[in-house]
Amino acid sequence: MARSADLVTAVIKAYDVRGVVGEQIDEDFVRDVGASFARLVGSEGADRVVIGHDMRDSSPALAAAFADGVVARGLDVVHIGLASTDQLYFASGRFDCPGAMFTASHNPARYNGIKLCRAGAKPVGQDSGLATITADVIEGMPAADGPRGEITTRDVLGDYAEFVRTLVDITSIRPLSIAVDAGNGMGGHTVPAVLGPGPLTVHPLYFELDGTFPNHEANPLEPANLVDLQAFVRETGADIGLAFDGDADRCFVVDERGEPVSPSAITALVAERELAAHPSSTIIHNLITSRSVPELVDSLGGRPVRTRVGHSFIKALMAETGAVFGGEHSAHYYFREFWGADSGMLAALHVLAALGSQDAPLSELMARYEVYAASGEINSTVDDAAERTRAVVDAFADRTVSVDRLDGVTVDLGDHAWFNLRASNTEPLLRLNVEAPTTADVDRLTTEILGIVRG
Repeated sequence: MARSADLVTAVIKAYDVRGVVGEQIDEDFVRDVGASFARLVGSEGADRVVIGHDMRDSSPALAAAFADGVVARGLDVVHIGLASTDQLYFASGRFDCPGAMFTASHNPARYNGIKLCRAGAKPVGQDSGLATITADVIEGMPAADGPRGEITTRDVLGDYAEFVRTLVDITSIRPLSIAVDAGNGMGGHTVPAVLGPGPLTVHPLYFELDGTFPNHEANPLEPANLVDLQAFVRETGADIGLAFDGDADRCFVVDERGEPVSPSAITALVAERELAAHPSSTIIHNLITSRSVPELVDSLGGRPVRTRVGHSFIKALMAETGAVFGGEHSAHYYFREFWGADSGMLAALHVLAALGSQDAPLSELMARYEVYAASGEINSTVDDAAERTRAVVDAFADRTVSVDRLDGVTVDLGDHAWFNLRASNTEPLLRLNVEAPTTADVDRLTTEILGIVRG
């Protein structure tokens, strides 16, 4: 059936499909998305689609409706059931077929959505398929008239766990005590399989799969959602704390003191390890990652390449450059050996391997990567993002060394101080990131910029 263009474009976004279940997304809607996706990838030679889903109450029924749309177009479905997003990417790579993951990641329980990929976990975004699917769903998919495909089920959790452990060997590290907050998300499904074997003692927190998120939102990017893990690390005396988001494709790290480790520092650590294994390789970092990352990569003989914020951009650049690794401020980490896709679990294994191969505590190990102070991302609600951005740029004109507009505006103030202002694509928000040599410098710049932005 035909649908409102406003509704469909509100749900099918730049990188994925996401909306409120029952209001914006229902089984009929995703059945049409499945049919359109099958027609799209079928025209490119695919003969099957792998489907996984998270622990949300709505996920099994939505995944089944999507599968019905796919098989109605003559393609087969391999259903892997409960999965993390990177587990779905593994299946897409291992089976060399397109995939669909049902999850709304860190969003509240009333939301659900679909992350789509082509064979080999290659991303599907607006310019690479979602615009076509949007048009199909608005117009309404015609009835299918050919033979139906078949649905089979397959458990790939063990294969996924074995594969990621072959990429990062932790069998010979010293024994480690690990506190893990799964946030009632899919980390409770994958962590026991991956980290259970070996010289690790795992202290589980909120491992029960529960899509209502009864303890806290499964979004560790928000400091409030790390509080329980920080306390748990101190309580258990763990060597390290790990926090996963709802679909477990992102991993955040807390040191033995309960202090958060910045994703930029994790990017630098993993980059160093990957360059040791693959000298002179390319490392991708987005433009609001700490400048310490490209500086380190340069010093190690690697090639740092800067990109816009967003997984579709970084994945495309990973493929274009053959980069061995890419990192984002949001704790998405991408690996060439993982089909260029992101895996929080692989990043966690790298940190565990580095920590366990020497005797210093994590805080001491990470100190060399935490070079500069940073504000983190600060959002301001504005009606005139472009005008506010111009006002900020003008105010700093006499102190500016350079300006670039790769993504929003990045203003280099010299002496290792810079800031970036980016307008949100979907909300009336202006996002600010500031980095400088000291916390006092960051606080001073942040106060001045926000004074202009917020009037």
